[in-house]
Amino acid sequence: MPQPPPAPHGRVGAFLRRHERAAWLAVGLVIALTAVGGYALFAPSARPLTQRDIDAAVLHTLKKQPPAPSPASVAYGVIAPSIVLVRRLGPEDETSGQDGGKAKPKNSPKSDPDERGTKKNDKSAKDERKEELRGLGTGVVFADSGLIFTCLHVIAGAERIGVTFGDGTESEVEVVSVQPENDLAVLRAKTVPDDLVPATLRSTRGLKVGDEVVAVGFPFGIGPSASAGVVSGLRREHFSEEGQRNLIDLIQFDAAANPGNSGGPLVTIDGDVVGIVTSILNPTDEGFFVGIGFAVPIENAASGAGFSPF
Repeated sequence: MPQPPPAPHGRVGAFLRRHERAAWLAVGLVIALTAVGGYALFAPSARPLTQRDIDAAVLHTLKKQPPAPSPASVAYGVIAPSIVLVRRLGPEDETSGQDGGKAKPKNSPKSDPDERGTKKNDKSAKDERKEELRGLGTGVVFADSGLIFTCLHVIAGAERIGVTFGDGTESEVEVVSVQPENDLAVLRAKTVPDDLVPATLRSTRGLKVGDEVVAVGFPFGIGPSASAGVVSGLRREHFSEEGQRNLIDLIQFDAAANPGNSGGPLVTIDGDVVGIVTSILNPTDEGFFVGIGFAVPIENAASGAGFSPF
């Protein structure tokens, strides 16, 4: 029967007997390190990161993000709290119960079985609608005290004028001053919201043809609505059918404007007011927009209101 090998003698044997467990752990560690080193030595190296990898990762991330707001959207968000609906008030009107910007419909004309009578009623309804729209316009708040810019032709001849703020607050206004040469008027609201936000006025110095602009107002009483375009020209001259006078030094723009936009602001993509929309050019008598609108530079409006020059 074979005999087990003799145990080591001497100091070495005594050391191994005392530290047998640690010795085996050390042997295992050496084996593990040898295996890892061998794998690292013979395994294929990782592919270096390229610019294409980085671009793909960035594109993947961007696809998961919501789209950034457009410049027109940013501009509208800035100016919207400063926009008001301006409306002529009749003896029966009150500054409450308005419908947030929609023109109140007149009573429909009675139908006439006679064709000529029907045409007459249709023409009468159109005339009434035109007259109703003449009493609707837009204004922009430019001071904490409730001062508002609008067009003179919007309020001309009105005994009473009311405005509706963005939060629904309604108020009668008084006329502070008028500028017939610019078809402008300054109003002061008798009641203002607690969180009133005046618009920021910006000089037209540096404004260039091709700069992006946004017109905000109540076209046909619908709004507030925004339309985007560019500055089409500067220092234009135009005879205003609405104001019945020749206007000079105007900003020409191609952002859509229609009846009801009068008195509203023309703003930069930062939401700063550079002009007050006053008129549109149309070769027909229909009064709708064909691509040419005009605004009074804000310097002219501010000087008439007693503001310091920009």
